[in-house]
Amino acid sequence: MGVPKQKHTKSRRDKRRMHIHLQGAALTKCPKCGKPKNPHAVCPNCGFYKGREVVDVMKKLTKKEKKMKEKEISEQEKEEKEKPLTMEEMSKSK
Repeated sequence: MGVPKQKHTKSRRDKRRMHIHLQGAALTKCPKCGKPKNPHAVCPNCGFYKGREVVDVMKKLTKKEKKMKEKEISEQEKEEKEKPLTMEEMSKSK
């Protein structure tokens, strides 16, 4: 069995281990609400997955949280309505 002749320094040990660390979570943007979510999973913010509502998020909220959530959703809908039409959208509407 091999026996080290000299002590390896902390620096040398740490250089060897520098690639051993946790990776950040790979998050994607929810197409419905725009919040970050795990890929291939239901959005915890809006409860949508693949374009349809899977989980009713409003059921789990308290009365105060529900009111805040409804206000946030209505603001998002207003922003979407106020967006000016692009040339592609105008040509589709005819």
